[in-house]
Amino acid sequence: MNPIYIQAKFINSSPHLKDTPPDQGLEVAFAGRSNAGKSSAINTLTRQNSLARISKTPGRTQMLNFFEINEQQRFVDLPGYGYAKVPLEVKKKWHELMETYLTQRKSLCAIILVMDVRHPLTEFDWKMVEWCEHTGLPLHVLLTKADKLAYGASKNTLLQVQRELSHVSFPVTIQLFSALKKTGIDEVHAALDRLFKPFQDDQSGISNPS
Repeated sequence: MNPIYIQAKFINSSPHLKDTPPDQGLEVAFAGRSNAGKSSAINTLTRQNSLARISKTPGRTQMLNFFEINEQQRFVDLPGYGYAKVPLEVKKKWHELMETYLTQRKSLCAIILVMDVRHPLTEFDWKMVEWCEHTGLPLHVLLTKADKLAYGASKNTLLQVQRELSHVSFPVTIQLFSALKKTGIDEVHAALDRLFKPFQDDQSGISNPS
């Protein structure tokens, strides 16, 4: 386990890219459906119960939420998608905010795509995969809520997702994760080490984290 991740602290929430922290250093962004467990995953891997706000109502993450690991590394919790019972116009603004961040943020170095193990690879998940493939940005997939399935069933889902993503032409890794059972944390930390390191070693371009 890399202890730097448990030192993470909240910086700010921003409804516009212009209000975000300076675009320097490295950022790993967490994306996923509103009810996939993004905030729980961030809290679990940082060993902090309330670093990222968790709501009983999915879709409450409506802004870009920034968390500082150190002066050069950050996590970004992106707005959740697909579930929140909000007006279409609000969903459109969330989508535009996320699209602006993904296309314009120079410090973005990788994506953690959070999926409920019981409902993997939704339409928007595939859009994120395709976007990462188009840009060459490394991707790590968290199949969350693994405790909701028997071990054999969750393992089968993992293998299925691996097969479906085996054709992509960019760096992608996949794992099972449970915030409730605290399983998969070391694997996430190892993935983050890989995702951050190539950009520390060579700021000139995208490197394969494998």
